[in-house]
Amino acid sequence: MEEILSLYAKPYDPQRPVVCMDETSKQLVGNTREAIALQPGQPRRFDTEYERKGVANLFLAFEPLASKRVVVVTERRTTVDWAYFIKHLLDHYYAEVEQVVLVMDNLNTHHKASLYAAFPAHEAKRLADKLEIHYTPKHGSWLNMAEIEFSILSRQCLERRIDSRASLEHEVKAWEYRRNAQQVEMDWRFKVEDARTKLKRLYPSY
Repeated sequence: MEEILSLYAKPYDPQRPVVCMDETSKQLVGNTREAIALQPGQPRRFDTEYERKGVANLFLAFEPLASKRVVVVTERRTTVDWAYFIKHLLDHYYAEVEQVVLVMDNLNTHHKASLYAAFPAHEAKRLADKLEIHYTPKHGSWLNMAEIEFSILSRQCLERRIDSRASLEHEVKAWEYRRNAQQVEMDWRFKVEDARTKLKRLYPSY
């Protein structure tokens, strides 16, 4: 926990940006009947019956000190999907930096070994060398700022029926563009000193 909090307290380094990463799933749901159109004094109404159309996965990367977000929709969340997302991130958004300091949870796919499962060894090593990975502690996913961004994305965009991956991609890209354009900042105030005070029970006694 203190390792992650210390990272967040460091000043911005454009050559070593701190990037938080997380993933979630979204069930694709379609209507079985036409919705009743919006009318004066009456909201648009949907039938409670719906049709399941599969599940999509979302990867999200968030660089808090640059107020930059990247959201990618994939069909699945396999080792290879994660590896390709990392490659996309490093080659398209952080090609000029020395190293990306990556904060994420310790999911079984979130490891440098996944890069070797997806790419030839020389390419996997190139990508791996550009990552400095820091894992949030067990039961400490709340320390990952990307999880907070996912919560906002869910409330602003995903809490409704979306029936196809194409529609989902369109919606999240619009959200990503608007939020980045507005330069919405993360006001993170929880520091190491706060942890030692508020979570004192978790520390050893001497």
